[in-house]
Amino acid sequence: MKRTIIATFFLLAVLLSGSAQKVTWNKSYSDYFDTWGEVAVQQMIQYRIPASITLAQGVLESGAGKSELARRANNHFGIKCNGWTGRKSYHDDDERNECFRAYDNAYQSFVDHSKFLTGSQRYRRLFDLKRTDYKGWARGLKACGYATSPTYATRLIEIIETYELHRYDTGKEFYRQQNTVMRQGEMRQVYAFNKNYYVRARRGDTFRRIADEMDISYRKLARYNERDKNDTLEEGEIIWLQKKARKAPKAFKNRPHRVEPGESMYIISQRYGIRLKNLYKMNDLSPDYVIHTGDLLKVR
Repeated sequence: MKRTIIATFFLLAVLLSGSAQKVTWNKSYSDYFDTWGEVAVQQMIQYRIPASITLAQGVLESGAGKSELARRANNHFGIKCNGWTGRKSYHDDDERNECFRAYDNAYQSFVDHSKFLTGSQRYRRLFDLKRTDYKGWARGLKACGYATSPTYATRLIEIIETYELHRYDTGKEFYRQQNTVMRQGEMRQVYAFNKNYYVRARRGDTFRRIADEMDISYRKLARYNERDKNDTLEEGEIIWLQKKARKAPKAFKNRPHRVEPGESMYIISQRYGIRLKNLYKMNDLSPDYVIHTGDLLKVR
C-alpha cells in the first residue's frame, strides 16, 4: 500500500512538471534569432512593433524557417492572401488548399509582416502598448485573431522569455536601438543597424557639428565614414557613429544589391554599414571600377 501511494505521488509530480514545462532550448531557434535579429530591430524602429514579437512569431509560424510555407514561399508569418495582389502559394491550414502570400525572399516577408500589422484596423490598439510590453502584444495578437490556437499567446511569451528576446526591445542587444539627442531645442534621431548606429545629416551639417552633438571626435567620425574631416555633408546621407563592419548582416547573405541610378560604391557601402574596401574586395573589383545601373553586388 505504501509503495502504491509513493508511486502515485511520483506519477502525479511527473505529470504536473510536464504540464508546466516551458519551451526548451533549440539550436535552430537560436540560429534563427541570430540571422533575423537585426532585421527585426530595423522593423521595430520603423514600425514600432516589438522585435521580440516579430522574432517569436517568425520562428513559431515558420518552424525556424524550415516549414514548407517558409521554404516554398518565403512566408515566415503565415499571412494569408486577403487582398494580396502578389505571388501566391497554396497550402493546407485551417482549411484545405488555402491561399498564402509568397515572397521573393524572407526579408520581404518581414517587411510585409510589419505593413500587415500597421495597415490593419484590427491590430491598431496594439500600438497603444509600450514597445517593451511583449506580453501585452502577445495576448493582443491572439485576442485580435492573428491565430486560432488557444495557446498562441502563451507560446509566444515562452519563446521570448526562454531566449531572452526582450533584450532586442530594450536596446541591450545592439547598442542603442533607438535614441534621441537634444541640442539647442533640436532632436536628432539615432538608428541602429549592422551592430552599429547612425544618424542622417541635415542641411549644412559637418562632421564637427554632428560630433559635438554626439560627444565624439569629429576626426574619428570622418574616419568611420571614410571621408575628409572638413567635408560638408549632403542632407539625408547616412553618417555612421562607429567604425563600419566588414560585411552586411547575415540576413543579406544570399541577397545581392542591385545598383540603382545615381548610386556609387561609396553610397552602397554607407547604406549597408560596410567598409568601402571590403565591398570592392568581396566583389573582386578594383577601386577604379565604375559600377553601372543594374549591376548585382555582394554585400556579405
